[in-house]
Amino acid sequence: MKRILLLLSLSLAIASGAVIQAQQGGGVGPGILWSRYTVKDEEFSVILPRLPAMATTKVARKSDSKIRLERKLFTTYDGVYYRITVFENPKPKQSLEQFIDELGLTGEFEFNPASKRRLTNNGFNGIEYSALEKSPTAIVQFLATENHLYRFIASGTGIGRSEVTQFFSSIKLGRKLEGIEISDGPGAPIQTQEPSSGETIYKGKEVEVKARLLTMPPPTYTADARKNAVSGVVVLKAIFASNGQVQNIRVITGLPFGLTEQAVNAARQIKFTPAMKGGRPVSMWMQLEYNFAP
Repeated sequence: MKRILLLLSLSLAIASGAVIQAQQGGGVGPGILWSRYTVKDEEFSVILPRLPAMATTKVARKSDSKIRLERKLFTTYDGVYYRITVFENPKPKQSLEQFIDELGLTGEFEFNPASKRRLTNNGFNGIEYSALEKSPTAIVQFLATENHLYRFIASGTGIGRSEVTQFFSSIKLGRKLEGIEISDGPGAPIQTQEPSSGETIYKGKEVEVKARLLTMPPPTYTADARKNAVSGVVVLKAIFASNGQVQNIRVITGLPFGLTEQAVNAARQIKFTPAMKGGRPVSMWMQLEYNFAP
């Protein structure tokens, strides 16, 4: 039975984050420069807001138990989660339709079959779906190249922004594509909503009353993490803002197979009373640790 232990440390967290300059890409959206990324020996490149986390494993294909390489990439920005799943396509090769049938359209998002739209990318076939209205808003594209099968997903509250359209339109398929090469790792620190302009963010020792936690929903231990027996700690820094929102979440230490994403989601749902200084609510940095164990 899965077990998730949540540890909370209220120690000082100093604001720090990686600034990624655009390479092979351009500005997408206000206030941030996106970069083009690729993976060695793969057949895709795409523009993302920051270096994504990536985990590579070997999995058995459901249809015939053939072992194939699987890569999962993830990052988030401004309320949108960007996820890319890559599968080798060994002989006997799967068609695009067989690939979609194997992964399925139901699950986290319940993509609407009626939203099906066929597309092509540099001569390669693809299919796009949108999620049902009752589900979290999301768009998915399934694509097939000569040796790989791809699933690109954008989901979240900001799905209607122009950045999402540009994310999908930036996908390039083929060989020897330019871009920053990604390797397995936690990626660059994830940053969500910025604090209010000009507001002072205090250290714990600088406030008269520290932020007090009211509820802390636990994160979900994902099926992929359980299958791979992943355990460890996701460490986050965040601003517990004067308006009662958890803002500027940054990943200090991450875990693969969706655990980092689950920790970020859980942190955003924390309810608290803000820190106090001079008789008024103020914002302060806090550090969170989510300990995952199968």
